[in-house]
Amino acid sequence: MNDFLSGTVFALCCIAGLFFLRFWRKTRDRFFAFFAASFFLMALHRVVVLALRDSNEHLVAAYLIRLLAFVLILVAIVDKNRVPKK
Repeated sequence: MNDFLSGTVFALCCIAGLFFLRFWRKTRDRFFAFFAASFFLMALHRVVVLALRDSNEHLVAAYLIRLLAFVLILVAIVDKNRVPKK
């Protein structure tokens, strides 16, 4: 059951990444590019966790991928809300 749910989350992350990629292609707004990259990284995290589920010592590296995804979301929010210099 856990593998099924992990696969479902992987698929949904890929779909969300594709939606944000489509929005980025229409608007060329970096906000959407950051979010697309973030969701693709979360999907990659699911694949790596499933591949390394028997190896606990390498699991920390898999969660660094997830950390990078959340950092990209924070960068997108800060980048979108910064005040342009005059």
